[in-house]
Amino acid sequence: MTRSKLRALVEALRIHQWIKNGFIFAAPVFGRKIADPTIAGRTIAAFVVFSLAASAVYVLNDLIDRERDRAHPKKRRRPIASGRVTTGEAALLIATLVAAAAILSVVLLPPAATALIGVYLAANVLYTFHLKHVVILDVMFIAVGFLIRVLTGAAAAHVAPSHWLLLCTLTLSLFLGFTKRRAEIVAMNDNARDHRRVLDHYSIAFLDQMIAIVTGATLVCYILYTVDARTVSEFGSPYLVATVPFVLYGMFRYLYLGYHRDEGGNPTRAILTDWPFLINLLLWGLACLAVIYYGETLAARFPWDTLPRP
Repeated sequence: MTRSKLRALVEALRIHQWIKNGFIFAAPVFGRKIADPTIAGRTIAAFVVFSLAASAVYVLNDLIDRERDRAHPKKRRRPIASGRVTTGEAALLIATLVAAAAILSVVLLPPAATALIGVYLAANVLYTFHLKHVVILDVMFIAVGFLIRVLTGAAAAHVAPSHWLLLCTLTLSLFLGFTKRRAEIVAMNDNARDHRRVLDHYSIAFLDQMIAIVTGATLVCYILYTVDARTVSEFGSPYLVATVPFVLYGMFRYLYLGYHRDEGGNPTRAILTDWPFLINLLLWGLACLAVIYYGETLAARFPWDTLPRP
């Protein structure tokens, strides 16, 4: 195998998209279990196995959409659409990834996590061949994929995810999905339907309405989660609400990237290449960890009830 062929096969895996699988860590982190070495190991294993399964889905999607991708100004450079990876090589790569994910899942993960990964693969086959052409349901099914990620991490760590975590995941993934559809219409103009049939049923005005709804819903869900009595009791601190400004800035910054810098069509690339977004994400993560794992210490040093009130 030549170096260029190997590079093309690796590129087809879309490894940069594995950042989405970071949702697998959500339940163990917010459930205060990630510090346990056994649970941390299982969660990392779940991340690796899920990433292999996700790459199989990406390759399948690129294989099915290769003709339409050739009409897209950027996607036509993908390995399968450009011809650098043949259809036979793509099919073999899919089979290898699925087999590796199945074997590792059975060996390393609890049965519930293995079952969820199987559900993810089956759901994405259904999405690839049919549901991605059904208006609104196409974006909702993307959200289901993120929910399965969260549930897989929860199953691997034996942690029950809170309803707030699931609601925040649902609304955030809808936000990302609708902004992605809007960016695709803007990028393709009159040729949007040639790239993705479902775009013929969307309009920028309609998507702007959907984005406004899910933006508000995401923020409301997160804010309510931070001030919920159960959250305060579990972390022993009322200070998770202090992370709200980071979430506000992150969503507003992402909207800016999508509306003014035409980067909303690829959420992962927007996240990985925008330094203000990355710094804000890091600060949010550090603030959350401080409250989740040192909340009681913070509350003891800076009692909420003793702070001045306006």
